[in-house]
Amino acid sequence: MADVVVVGSGVAGLRCALALADAGLRVTVLEAGEHAGGRAASWQDETTGMQVDAGPHVITSEHRNFLAMLRRLDTARQVQWQRRPIITLQDGKGMLRMHTLPLPSPLHGLPMLPNALRRLSVGDLWSHRRIAWQAARLNERSLRELDVEDANAHLREMGVRPAAIEWFWRSAVLALLNVPLEQCSAASMMRVFRLMLGRSGWHFGFPKLALAQLYVPGACRAVLRSGGQVLFGARVRQLRIGEGGIEGLEMEDGLSIGTRRCVLALPPQEVAKLAGGHAALQQLGTTAGYFRPAPYISTYLWYDRPVTHERFWARAWSPQGLNTDFHDLSKIRPALAGRNSVIACNAIGPMARADWPDGRIVEHTMGEVAEFAPMARQARVVHARVHRIPMAIPQMRPGMEALRPPPATAVQGLWLAGDWLDTALPCSMESAARSGAMAAEALLAAQGRPVSVSLPAPDTRGFVRWAMAR
Repeated sequence: MADVVVVGSGVAGLRCALALADAGLRVTVLEAGEHAGGRAASWQDETTGMQVDAGPHVITSEHRNFLAMLRRLDTARQVQWQRRPIITLQDGKGMLRMHTLPLPSPLHGLPMLPNALRRLSVGDLWSHRRIAWQAARLNERSLRELDVEDANAHLREMGVRPAAIEWFWRSAVLALLNVPLEQCSAASMMRVFRLMLGRSGWHFGFPKLALAQLYVPGACRAVLRSGGQVLFGARVRQLRIGEGGIEGLEMEDGLSIGTRRCVLALPPQEVAKLAGGHAALQQLGTTAGYFRPAPYISTYLWYDRPVTHERFWARAWSPQGLNTDFHDLSKIRPALAGRNSVIACNAIGPMARADWPDGRIVEHTMGEVAEFAPMARQARVVHARVHRIPMAIPQMRPGMEALRPPPATAVQGLWLAGDWLDTALPCSMESAARSGAMAAEALLAAQGRPVSVSLPAPDTRGFVRWAMAR
């Protein structure tokens, strides 16, 4: 019998399994699919032989727990950091390169003002003064009090002008939280805004390898070295719970796995299915069932020539738009340097046109690439691939922040991990990594072995920290 069973091999599950293996426990990881990685998985494209991701993912310098995992696995150097520009933004009027400076927050954002004034009036920018002051003074308790409102209503209540809402906030919330402004929790929006306002020096990074190569092989090797195992095609049908807590798992293939310690590192919908049949987990099953998935569509285009000098750019929201962010992998992965462009794009949340056939998605995506990179009009797409992913992250609608559960459950020996847990972070790879570390901490503490694995959510600095202290 394994010391611990971890169900799910995404970022959360493997971060938890890695921490437990490092603590000397024999861990069995159960993965229902054919490969590890969950929503951050990678596999080989059968036509080109290239390793592609479920969708291109962005890492930030504030991904403390995810980066700590990469440092433990000696892959942190495989991240391509982009400090200048912080982002290149395309909207209906052209292209804007957004820069920051290493100044105390929020002064780090001053270089963005000239570009913002090319799209908004001084009055539009000044209308942010109340919400910026509010964000500067928020703590976790006061932030959660905003969870009853939707983001659009809160912005208007705080006096932010409609032009600023349409140009900045609608695009930012969709790109970062995967939900329309009117359907987003004001608390979730302000959590992100507070981080952007109060942290100078943050910037984006991109995997130089296929994303899963950063963490899947190393984490699996650590599990195996500790005497554990990673099993694929292992789908759990139900939990076996007795009076003393978790006793085992019943599998879809009819097998039974005994365990007194189990971590469910699964999306909320899967947790709801497993928890629904047990009285002790009824509340958890109901809570998990409230979380709705935000779908996304990832499109890869292989061109017959280089079409842009840009590594990464974003497209502002528009009613006719499809994709929100674009990555030229030939400018990111060293193995593709100097070769023809491979553009990976994401359509997320309501922009993921589930009713569109692949051909229409590819055609529309080619048009959006050509709008940004005119050289693409003379190029030929030699191969295209469309990935449809049911859930990028859970939709953080009003009321959802209050429902995010802790790692511990009402059943002895059963813990949770996943980006949707109460991590004090937006749902993301970083939230997943922190939740996995928190679950490992809780499990080891229950054994009388308190350890510190997780890193806290980033604090604020500069003027924002001063404002909080007042």
